[in-house]
Amino acid sequence: MPKTNVNGIDIYYEIGGQGEPLILIMGHGAGHRGWRFHVGAFKKYYKVITFDSRSLGKTGGRGEPYTIRTLADDTIALMDHLGLEKAHVLGASLGGMIAQEVAINYPQRVMKLVLVSTTPGGWEVSETHPEVLRVMGVKDDPNKVDYRSLDVGKWISVLISLSFNKRLYRMLCLPVAKLYMKSVAGSEGLIGQLEAVAGHDTRDRLHLIEAPTLVMTGTEDRLVAPQHSEVIASGIPSAKLVKVEGGSHAFLVEMRRRFRQEALDFLRDC
Repeated sequence: MPKTNVNGIDIYYEIGGQGEPLILIMGHGAGHRGWRFHVGAFKKYYKVITFDSRSLGKTGGRGEPYTIRTLADDTIALMDHLGLEKAHVLGASLGGMIAQEVAINYPQRVMKLVLVSTTPGGWEVSETHPEVLRVMGVKDDPNKVDYRSLDVGKWISVLISLSFNKRLYRMLCLPVAKLYMKSVAGSEGLIGQLEAVAGHDTRDRLHLIEAPTLVMTGTEDRLVAPQHSEVIASGIPSAKLVKVEGGSHAFLVEMRRRFRQEALDFLRDC
């Protein structure tokens, strides 16, 4: 299984398909396997690279705090190892935050950018679902959350419940996700990512993104409100915003044909 040492960690990655490189970055607690529904479709047209982020799955960690910028630097280091001067970058949820930092700090390395169900950061209590506030113990200031005291089991339950709108998906995914996320990330990995997300804020730097950008959101996203995507799209020059009617935070799973159609149409449009 391919691994390479980047920025002091051994990062696990997989490659499939041929063509222009397309890097897929998954969200909170999910590693390369989170793309299993889509890799087959994307690799018909692209060389698809998936990987486990720092402290997740088969990728190691050094047990120290990190930021979303750190994860972006890891992504670029992986590109360097693979000899990729440029690549398309597609990130979902937390992966979309990483993708923003890649495009902002390494604009010459990104061909096209796709941001799905994500946020520029700077979240407010008023914008957040009550269940998220409850499980995190937030009362008035989200910056005062003690993530180390978080009940990870309850957090996973809330995360999955709010990510899917269809009851069948919630019922099927919750038990599987609990086992998967605990085995892939563990408490340290999940909490480390939450701490990184807490410091994420690109709102005053979005204009630095030069790559043609597609921003996608579900109109019924209960975890990351569609307004976050509106802010991102308005801040990036010439970004295209697509709102998927009725789509959840995980519409890329629940409505995967629509997601792939929008993403591939954008990526393949010359």
